[in-house]
Amino acid sequence: MSADTAAAPLAALAAERVDHRFKGLPPDADGLSVGELAAQRRNLFTDGFTTPVLALSAERLTHNLELMETYATRHGLAFAPHGKTSMAPQLFWRQIEHGAWGITLAVPHQVRVAREFGIDRIFLANELVDPAALRWIAAELAGDPDLRFVCYVDSVRGVELMDAALRGSARPVDVVVELAAGEGARTGVRTEAECEAVADAVAATATLRLAGVAGYEGEVPDANPERVHAWLRRLTALAAAFDGAGRFKGLETIIVSAGGSAWFDAVADVFAEIPELSLPVLKLLRSGAYVSHDDGHYRKLTPFTRVPEEGALHPAFRLWSQVVSRPSAEQAFTNAGKRDAAYDLGLPFAQVVRRDGEERPATGIEVSGLSDQHAWLRTAPEADLEVGDWFGMGLSHPCTSFDKWQLIPLVEADGTVVDYIRTFF
Repeated sequence: MSADTAAAPLAALAAERVDHRFKGLPPDADGLSVGELAAQRRNLFTDGFTTPVLALSAERLTHNLELMETYATRHGLAFAPHGKTSMAPQLFWRQIEHGAWGITLAVPHQVRVAREFGIDRIFLANELVDPAALRWIAAELAGDPDLRFVCYVDSVRGVELMDAALRGSARPVDVVVELAAGEGARTGVRTEAECEAVADAVAATATLRLAGVAGYEGEVPDANPERVHAWLRRLTALAAAFDGAGRFKGLETIIVSAGGSAWFDAVADVFAEIPELSLPVLKLLRSGAYVSHDDGHYRKLTPFTRVPEEGALHPAFRLWSQVVSRPSAEQAFTNAGKRDAAYDLGLPFAQVVRRDGEERPATGIEVSGLSDQHAWLRTAPEADLEVGDWFGMGLSHPCTSFDKWQLIPLVEADGTVVDYIRTFF
């Protein structure tokens, strides 16, 4: 892939005008283009930004991109990070520039966004049965010989629906059989025998081509290292069985794909054990949350806590709000709430207080709840907090942090805003 194909749409992002649609930006920037505002290199704290405002650390973002590039290379993995995390084409291209094979997505709208910005290797980690979306995919494949599109199949019925919608298409759609992570888990085929039936259904069509196998180890019930490794070995054994049965004839590579953000070390372990097959194997990792990481859910789950010698991801988001009420010595409120902060996997974390240009740890302060537009703070006697203070919070869950903000300042450590990341949810 070449960034040249994305140059025009990315330039259009820079030409977009700043206005009331974008939270936290300076009111006096209205009418400027995003590129013009970025060129001013304003300071987040002193140059007119209003609270609440979500900041993405430029240095930590770069660190995370480089770390996962190094990790994938070290372990011989191809990498298609899940784009649903950020839905930010600027970040998609940063990920590709840092070695990603392509981008994973979940639903047709996300694929349309990626295509608009020139992404030509797309792995759809879902079964696609909507006729309108399938016809659109077929037209994209017909119009772009460089486009590589792969999606899941997990039922004979799904194969039949795809085939009906795609008849007459110029190119077959590549599919991978999704193996479920276990009984009661999310999507996917439950047994190897059923996987064979789905693969047989694919082979009976002229519109689909079996390209490999895939699944999501994060759904393994009562997941622990032993159970996750065992399921991943089922997945790789399925690929070997399909290959032995001659199901992958006519391909250049066989896709074997897994990998969320909690168990990619297990994926690396088991994928390293894949025996030699009749064709080269594209060992495709799909972890996405690493790009911003977080201060809660993924900080606890990341495999880098189990393999610290591999490095460490850095939480890159900080949500800044302002203290608007201090009704008692035990309580305070800021002006950021559920509309601004992820809260589905835990409340925000009190990190720092900023007053008169000085920043200090948020000692004795805890976020105890969120309303729509207020954070509830519990304050101990040692808490030094006044109305007007800026209050910086760490967040849990990158996916639901990105999706609350359409334009996110990319901020250097000294507060200089060097760019703005546009999201499309």
